[in-house]
Amino acid sequence: MPLTYSMPCPNCGHSAERLLTADGKLIRTQCSTCDYLLITCRTTGKVIEAYAPGIRMHALPQSVLTPLPDRSVPSH
Repeated sequence: MPLTYSMPCPNCGHSAERLLTADGKLIRTQCSTCDYLLITCRTTGKVIEAYAPGIRMHALPQSVLTPLPDRSVPSH
């Protein structure tokens, strides 16, 4: 069964919903107020899907725009 709880939206601050899928692999955060959506892999932390209409790319600090190092496990 999926686990769901409320949290402040990282985009607008209103109440958002965070859901851990039944298989435990994905975390989905969504806000109905500002239409924010973020789906990440719980294991790797990689973003699967994201949508945040109120965040402007040019307003973000360079540290946010710098790509993260690859966290994948090397195959043998």
